[in-house]
Amino acid sequence: MDSTQKVLTLFEQISAIPRGTGREAELRGWLCAWADRRQLSWSVDKAGNLVIRVPASPGFEQAPVIVLQGHMDMVCEKTPDSPHDFTRDPIRCIVEGEWLHADRTTLGADNGIAIALALALVEDESVGHPPLELLFTVEEEVGIGGANKLQPGFVKGKILLNLDSEEEGTFIVGCAGGQTTRIFLPLHFENLPSKQAFRLEVSGLQGGHSGVDIHKHRASANKVLARALAQLQKLAPLRLVSVKGGTAHNAIARGAEAVIFLPPAQLDRVEQQLQSFQALLRSEYAVSDPGITLTLAPAAAEQAVTLADSACAIQLLMALPHGVAEMSASVPGFVETSNNLATVEIAEGALKVVTSQRSTVMSRLAELTERITAIATLAGAEVASGEAYPGWQPDPDSHLVRNSAEIYARAFGKAPKVEMIHAGLECGVIGAIFGGMDMISLGATIQNPHSPSERLHIPSVGRVWQYLVAFMQSYRS
Repeated sequence: MDSTQKVLTLFEQISAIPRGTGREAELRGWLCAWADRRQLSWSVDKAGNLVIRVPASPGFEQAPVIVLQGHMDMVCEKTPDSPHDFTRDPIRCIVEGEWLHADRTTLGADNGIAIALALALVEDESVGHPPLELLFTVEEEVGIGGANKLQPGFVKGKILLNLDSEEEGTFIVGCAGGQTTRIFLPLHFENLPSKQAFRLEVSGLQGGHSGVDIHKHRASANKVLARALAQLQKLAPLRLVSVKGGTAHNAIARGAEAVIFLPPAQLDRVEQQLQSFQALLRSEYAVSDPGITLTLAPAAAEQAVTLADSACAIQLLMALPHGVAEMSASVPGFVETSNNLATVEIAEGALKVVTSQRSTVMSRLAELTERITAIATLAGAEVASGEAYPGWQPDPDSHLVRNSAEIYARAFGKAPKVEMIHAGLECGVIGAIFGGMDMISLGATIQNPHSPSERLHIPSVGRVWQYLVAFMQSYRS
């Protein structure tokens, strides 16, 4: 079995363990058992983060401690026809040519492949290495929650390789900070004159990662739904019965639906308007989402939101921003600030909305969060924003970046790309907590993370492995 296959075998074992955000305990237990079998010491903190300590190989005793870091949780997304239960079912890995993908679900290569690479490095006794700390965090996919709760001293190393990047051959040296905002708009309900209602569904969208893909002009199902409802509201008195869209704060919504009540006599006009609007949307998103579809089907309901509150809810969704807010003034073509209209739902007597803001400039992040707060407050909603996590600013004097680039060039005969990324990485939080860390982020090539179209480029796994081996060898005494 070659090294790439060893990594993929470990990845399949990891993928057999359900590990949605907040449900990492089973995987953590599996990793602790893996460490116990090899007589490696490990620690778990109060948040559930895990560090496994690996002694240096012979000849590397004088080398500094290297931290290999990834996160245990994954985004759980699936297609509408998938029966997969993320709380109990293993992810089914499918090889198709040079790519590995799942069966109508997210693959979880973000970030299971990081764990597999780290474990494979330890398991392969032919690979010499410095003392290692394998740091695996929890709840990364929800505001970098686990890393935020790390305490000084949990790891000792000052050189960190984050294995959560998604383009092999690219070293990430900086990332955006972020903040999540939750909006709660109270609604009043009333009985309907009849039970006849209609379900308006938005489908056929590509979705994607709200950091990596936010600049690719992909449609947000939540924003499309809001626009469709606003169109219909012009034709007939419209009352909302329910709304549901999006699945995660860091995924661009791929699907959304609303059950609505409107006078049956207006149905023909409504259907005509939806057909016209669908054609308009397919023109707007011809490149990114050509299959965007609006469907209206009969439904039943006994109560609905009042006309006034329905109008207020629709206007709020229309007013909330989605997409790129500012491009960088200093780095051409780089997104500085963005917002993801992540999830919308009528529940507990209110319209509940989650937005996710990102920026490499913390003052701009604060400004966008304040703008969202102002819009929601003007609509009469309650607003609560989580604590912002910091961005990661590049270190122009980084020895690690220079050394890593030289090692890559020797191994592959070409220089790596060195970039910043708009997505959030745990490096910013880790660097702020531990101080004095020299960090880079790298990884195998992953396309369409946070969506059922996620896939992992198998040859890139081999190249990352080759690089990690060369990197470790550079520290031999």
